[in-house]
Amino acid sequence: MTPLPPPPGPHLLPARDPRAQYLVLDYADMHALVADLVLPGEASMYVMSALETSRELIRHSYYRYEFATVAVTHSLFALEHVLTERLGAKEPLHALIGRAADAGLVTAGLAAELDRGRMLRDRLAQGAASSAALHVPQALAMLRAVFDAVSLLLRPPSGAAATTADGGGTRPEGGLAELWEEHMRAPFPDGFRGVDFEGVDLVLLDADVAGYVIRELKDGLDESGIAGLWGCITDLDTIAPLINEEYCAAYFTKLRTMARVAAARHIPTAL
Repeated sequence: MTPLPPPPGPHLLPARDPRAQYLVLDYADMHALVADLVLPGEASMYVMSALETSRELIRHSYYRYEFATVAVTHSLFALEHVLTERLGAKEPLHALIGRAADAGLVTAGLAAELDRGRMLRDRLAQGAASSAALHVPQALAMLRAVFDAVSLLLRPPSGAAATTADGGGTRPEGGLAELWEEHMRAPFPDGFRGVDFEGVDLVLLDADVAGYVIRELKDGLDESGIAGLWGCITDLDTIAPLINEEYCAAYFTKLRTMARVAAARHIPTAL
């Protein structure tokens, strides 16, 4: 394979796409466009990653206008995943959207907007549309519909909510095995490999917690394991507030929750 020749001259910073000149004055103004696209905290790490990537594609359409269309199609990965889990059915996306509307989980208007995104994705796959199919405002409206739908679909059924309220329990969300299964499905935030906060290497911390959780699930922790796990929790308490990227922050917040659940029965009792 012949490698690409190096670009001539000095490395240039990305320039604004000319098609974005009537949208905002500069890149900083793109932040306000996506400010209301808030990641649902109760979503799985997979869903949060897909939605955050979609939101950032909108932001970076300032440099490449086609990113706006890609943002909508990428967000449908999250939508389809949430619909499949909520409805307990593996069907084509258009059927899942219809079932959600029929069940009253989303409004008819919201379902129609979601299906517009689905049809765009299909046209792109068939070569009937290009990645420049949407202007940024159109893409924003369609992406906002996905964010709204995911938030609605993640709400617990009213019966389940009532049961929880009546029970008055303080049991953490999911047992340790369930939290571990979710963690195993969550991709590590790639941009943070080799990064440390306050001298704590994120990859090593993630691996250490995983090792202690596996030992707790298998045979239970011995005294050295308990001490090591609580050391990890201390590190997590330190670094979690310092992470300013949402997916990475959510990843390590959930890692801290899992670590605390693993350590819960090993908390010394008060004398």
